[in-house]
Amino acid sequence: MASGTARAERVQATREAILAAAERLFAEHGVFAVSNRQISEAAGQGNNAAVNYHFGTKTDLVRAIVRRHSEAIERIRVRMVAEAAGSDDLRDWVACFVRPNAEHLATLDSPTWFARFAAQVMTDPELREIMTAESLTSPSLSRAVEETKRCLPELPAEVRAERDEMIRQLMMHVTAERERALADGRPTARATWHDAATGLIDAIVGLLQAPVTSAHDDS
Repeated sequence: MASGTARAERVQATREAILAAAERLFAEHGVFAVSNRQISEAAGQGNNAAVNYHFGTKTDLVRAIVRRHSEAIERIRVRMVAEAAGSDDLRDWVACFVRPNAEHLATLDSPTWFARFAAQVMTDPELREIMTAESLTSPSLSRAVEETKRCLPELPAEVRAERDEMIRQLMMHVTAERERALADGRPTARATWHDAATGLIDAIVGLLQAPVTSAHDDS
């Protein structure tokens, strides 16, 4: 029994080392620019087939990295959605988009890599679907989206769809750029992830409440 437990612990440690190495390399170089051999070497594995053995395809490895973070982020968002229940304040629901990611990143050892990894994944059409399925379709996020719609009953559906895409891009790339700056030791506009989330919430609330100019008015 003891030897079996020790082996299971070694396997888990190897998997964690591979996930951490792959996340860092993917964040720095892009998913398809990094080979399984490079990941194995960075993870301290003498066997170049370690990635295939433990995770299968590169797509499976990306999915495992996303899940490594999305489950923790979802727990935070579930808590926040429950706390915001019944609120008519748009800001409370926008916070449910933004703060879970920031709160999670704040708990990780520095430097972090997940924001830059996520930005790399979202640029690839095939891998983007993994990120969408694993972290952008959760019940708590869907609830927050519906509640923001309730707070903005006059916003036309097509404008809302346009601004939703703007929000996704803003959240993804602002977070990734802050993470990159912290890793490089460069100054950031906000001192903490919590403060950075506050600034992002301000911007998104403003974006959602911005005037709508029709094509006729703009002519």
